[in-house]
Amino acid sequence: MAETGKGVTAGKLAINVQKRLTRAQEKVLQKLGKADETRDVVFEEMVANFNKQMTEGTKLQKDLKAYLVAVKTMHDASRRMQDCLADMYEPDWFGKEEVNTLAEDTDTQWLDYHQNITDKSLGTMDTYMTQFPDIKARIAKRDRKLVDFDSARHHFTSLQKGKKKDEAKIAKAEEELGRAQKIFEELNVELQDELPALYDRRVGVYVNTFQSLACHQEKFHKEMSKLCQNLNDIMTKMEEQRQLKKGATAASKTDDGARSEGANHSDLASSAPKGAVTNGSDGELPPGFLYKVKAVHDYTATDGDELELKIGDIVLVLAIDNPEEQDDGWLMGMKESHWIQKKDISAKGVFPENFTQRV
Repeated sequence: MAETGKGVTAGKLAINVQKRLTRAQEKVLQKLGKADETRDVVFEEMVANFNKQMTEGTKLQKDLKAYLVAVKTMHDASRRMQDCLADMYEPDWFGKEEVNTLAEDTDTQWLDYHQNITDKSLGTMDTYMTQFPDIKARIAKRDRKLVDFDSARHHFTSLQKGKKKDEAKIAKAEEELGRAQKIFEELNVELQDELPALYDRRVGVYVNTFQSLACHQEKFHKEMSKLCQNLNDIMTKMEEQRQLKKGATAASKTDDGARSEGANHSDLASSAPKGAVTNGSDGELPPGFLYKVKAVHDYTATDGDELELKIGDIVLVLAIDNPEEQDDGWLMGMKESHWIQKKDISAKGVFPENFTQRV
């Protein structure tokens, strides 16, 4: 006999078509109420739980994949930010090498995080979900064999109740009924053992999946927090470096002006009596003082020759006897309040210029 397809003969094809027609006819009769249907309420509940379990697992698997896509997107965005910082970070800025190392460490953390979730959380779900298609196919096959069993049962019953009994047909129908019942019961028993066990295992799978996810999230965020703190420290030190450079530049300019003005007042300063309250030519500053500044930040003295400042203090600036010994960004002076009360300059001291502003 000629073949109609690979591994399928015309005879097998005819048998399969006949089975489908018989099942369809049986289902129609059952729906019309002309044939009784074998029902198993307990098994139907198992199938409902299986379908619910498969739906939940499929959704969790899908959401985990979406989460990994989001992690990959965040990784790419983080890498671009780190590349941007590295490109614009100038060589003489503080922490150039540290910034490059931080970028590499950050990239490694993202890669490890993505890989760990893929291997552990998603891997667990993928393995768990692989068993559902086979069981679903076996449930469908069990349903078909149940229809075959009902059909064989009805056919055998009709032959027994017939007016003209054909013993040969009855014997053949009984044999087909026994074969259909055996095939159905084998599938039914297997599934009745497997479905409840599979349903119970879902809790352990969910626990392992989310415990693994939470563990890797905690580790990732902990390490990233350290890297972020390191980057923040570098930025803070770089800002301090900028402020120091800014203060040094301003102090250099002020020092040039102070030297010039100090030369003009040197004779007046040397002749002014310490105890006298004598006003200068401008009517505001006592002789020997260059100008006034006002403290805009508190400053705590750390050495005996330093002047302690509080916000709002007015300081009278003096020329330093030896300008070459003057540190950049530092001025010599004394508080105006002390001068007014004591009338001597013994309480003079140095202070950082960038903690004050000229008035």
